[in-house]
Amino acid sequence: MLQMRLPANSRITKGKVFPAATGAKRVKKFLIYRWDPDAGANPRVDTFEVDLDDCGPMILDAIIKIKDEVDATLTFRRSCREGICGSCSMNIDGTNTLACTKPISDIKGDVIINPLPHLPVIKDLVPDMSQFYDQYASIKPWLVSTQKLEPDTEMLQSHAEREKLDGLYECILCACCSTSCPSYWWNGDKYLGPATLLQAYRWLVDSRDENTNERLDQLDDAFKLFRCHTILNCTATCPKGLNPALAIAETKKMLLSRKGR
Repeated sequence: MLQMRLPANSRITKGKVFPAATGAKRVKKFLIYRWDPDAGANPRVDTFEVDLDDCGPMILDAIIKIKDEVDATLTFRRSCREGICGSCSMNIDGTNTLACTKPISDIKGDVIINPLPHLPVIKDLVPDMSQFYDQYASIKPWLVSTQKLEPDTEMLQSHAEREKLDGLYECILCACCSTSCPSYWWNGDKYLGPATLLQAYRWLVDSRDENTNERLDQLDDAFKLFRCHTILNCTATCPKGLNPALAIAETKKMLLSRKGR
């Protein structure tokens, strides 16, 4: 079930309908969440009819077309259009994913688009990611080493050591996994969430990092790590095909092993 933080005492209402141009033959309806905090009105869902014969194949193509040609006030994030930056993450047809890599043809019937669930909404499809980024910064996502290296010297790894980073370094911090997690919905102020914990594990298994014990100490908390109940929504929704649940499980094993359990 989609959950979203709405303004106090508000409800989502039916908004405007924007019909396709006369003569359009392949028409698809896009039902898009709209809310402008400066307008003082309730959130609404506007319906845009898009001519698929005059539109690119991806959801982001349709949203850009709507903004360029129909309603310039529609607000959303986007950048690379290649599934690399994570900017255009949103809830599409009930699933958190990237608008730039989600084909319109994958969706039967009307396309329902909402911002990522259970985050404060800044405007329309733009959620407030401040807490998410603060949590990411808290794990010190950089290499900690006391080695003194010359500028032209590399920190070498074996092939086996480098392979441990596969499935971790590819995370683009789109927040699709964290905002699909009920534990993060309930305890987002304390539980770090799947994305941040996957990133934490990426540094825990990096052979070049010398901060393992301190990193584990920081995660050894009833909420930060152990609020994960292995629901697996995170793994199911990751648009990059990563497995945050496995990274979290491996981190728990590292902590328990250190305690001799």
